[in-house]
Amino acid sequence: MTVVQFALLASALFAIGVYGVLARRNAIMVLLSVELMLSGVGINLVAFGALWQDLQATGQIFALFVIAVAAAEVGIGLAIVLLVFRNRRSANVDELDLMRW
Repeated sequence: MTVVQFALLASALFAIGVYGVLARRNAIMVLLSVELMLSGVGINLVAFGALWQDLQATGQIFALFVIAVAAAEVGIGLAIVLLVFRNRRSANVDELDLMRW
């Protein structure tokens, strides 16, 4: 497979993620869309790292950092969503005004 195919796959994942973040109302679906965006970035990092074939493997190392950030985001984001759902009985992003004055 060529790098162009990986780049197209990554851009499709990223575009689906952006659409999900902008169009969805449910907080869990927004978090899932952010995960799709991060996976698209990870695919690009690995593909271009393999293309340039550097000795330090920087693309793969940055992809590992992206995976670590995604895991932390899921843990913290899901905990926040669950706490908001307990208090408000809704996970809609439009109804989240807890931090307002």
